[in-house]
Amino acid sequence: MPQAIPPGWTQADNALTRTIARADFVEALALVLEIGKLAEAANHHPDIDIRYRTVHLSLSTHDAGHTVTAKDFALAQEINDLNEEAIRLTKDDLHRRFKACFFPPSS
Repeated sequence: MPQAIPPGWTQADNALTRTIARADFVEALALVLEIGKLAEAANHHPDIDIRYRTVHLSLSTHDAGHTVTAKDFALAQEINDLNEEAIRLTKDDLHRRFKACFFPPSS
């Protein structure tokens, strides 16, 4: 029996895809970092394209001939379930790091 496609995702060309718009570039980066944590934990890595504040995701199982498998459905759902608070904390951390890089404390 085929699995249900998680909300917000589409299945085409042997991949699950989703586009997510965020408030700005740093928030898009924060989202990608949170997705990266999930991907590493699952040892299953999406194709990710960031265009300013828009994140394009594509999931397929490369070692299964670039087809959609249960791994893809599971990771798509985990991405859907990401905690907005975690993304916000990561965004805040990125802002602090960027500020430190561009505006180091005076000696």
